[in-house]
Amino acid sequence: MTLVQMQPRPASASPVHRTVAEVMDAAGPQVCDDMSVEVALSVMAAARTGRLVVCDQDGQCTGLVTQSELAAVRDSSAYTDRVRLRDLLGDHGSFTSPLITMAEAEHAMRSRRLGALPVVDEQGSALGVLALSR
Repeated sequence: MTLVQMQPRPASASPVHRTVAEVMDAAGPQVCDDMSVEVALSVMAAARTGRLVVCDQDGQCTGLVTQSELAAVRDSSAYTDRVRLRDLLGDHGSFTSPLITMAEAEHAMRSRRLGALPVVDEQGSALGVLALSR
């Protein structure tokens, strides 16, 4: 006879109690906020990604930009080659902690109409990206 020891299912396995750290994607390419829109679009194309984590000169995450956002800026009549990523962040300077629950993060993202959100540590360094499935 074989003894089977049953262990209770951890609370984090429940969808309501899962943390952001359990479901976030890798941060992917990180670029400096003084990068131009054209260069950022080139980086995205080369990396085959639809988003970039934007950091300041100190490596602190300042936000996230998507390919569609950058393309819209580039195609606007107000666009010049002097537009930098830091000029575009606006409300995209939102972040989340890896320790909050998915329910809390999803609620915050839906209320702010964000499809993706950088996940940062206590020092502001990017750990990953949380993306809502549509």
